[in-house]
Amino acid sequence: MAVFNFGSINIDHVYSVSHFVQPGETLSSSAYQSILGGKGANQSVALAKAENNIYHVGAIGSSDSAFIEQMEKAGVNCTHIRALSDVASGHAIIQVTPDAENAIILFGGANHCLSDDHIASALAFAKTDDWVLLQNETNAIADIIESSHARGLNIAFNPAPMTASVKSLPLDKLSLLIVNEVEAEQLTGESDVEKIKQSLLANYPSTQFVVTLGKQGAWYVSAEDQHYCPAFKVDAVDTTAAGDTFIGFFLAAYQRKESMPDALKYASAASALAVTKAGAAPSIPNVDEVAAFLQKNN
Repeated sequence: MAVFNFGSINIDHVYSVSHFVQPGETLSSSAYQSILGGKGANQSVALAKAENNIYHVGAIGSSDSAFIEQMEKAGVNCTHIRALSDVASGHAIIQVTPDAENAIILFGGANHCLSDDHIASALAFAKTDDWVLLQNETNAIADIIESSHARGLNIAFNPAPMTASVKSLPLDKLSLLIVNEVEAEQLTGESDVEKIKQSLLANYPSTQFVVTLGKQGAWYVSAEDQHYCPAFKVDAVDTTAAGDTFIGFFLAAYQRKESMPDALKYASAASALAVTKAGAAPSIPNVDEVAAFLQKNN
């Protein structure tokens, strides 16, 4: 089994600041890093570090091929990544404060250049028990969902960053929808967790859901079952890739057919470890680190 992740690849420009810059303010940063990021790339790296068979499908500016090499070193199959000479790579400007909060500005760039033939050529390699993973940082999301569903593939979608267009997507064709609390509120119009769960099930009865709540833990919800997992308590340094790490490790455990409580706990442990390190992809732990953390915190 494999995951085909149609996802963004960003270059993260990370600035350490005392507070988020205000309108009209010029603020000096105490540190700067240029590192691999993007929700798509982060989730692919997380799946690879969870020892899952992961193919990344995406695009990047040809001058930034070194970032593809970083993904390959992490264990991601990059056969379906295209380097484009006429467009800049997607990138993000990230402010990180001393209390590990972040503010992010995105530029889509090459991430919005997935073509019909690129999508079709990647899906041609997928088998019926494989998964397609999507986020909301690329183009052609509706087309990928429709094509994947027509092929009988499992589809997981993380609608981040959340936009109004998400509601017009064929969400009823998803196997799994993964949202954080803010995204869930925007999708359902509800703020109470129980009402959010009820709304999701009422609108998409055939879909499974994972709702992550940060320090409040995470829920798995389906028409047949529900499971809750509390969050692990750690000293956070940078929360940038926490959600992406959770998704990668959860989907890896799901594919291995682990029990749902174990899959949630496994993903929560990986996410907790990720926030104790700075950066996006570089903060994602490997399976040995997660196993040691779980043994220590059982």
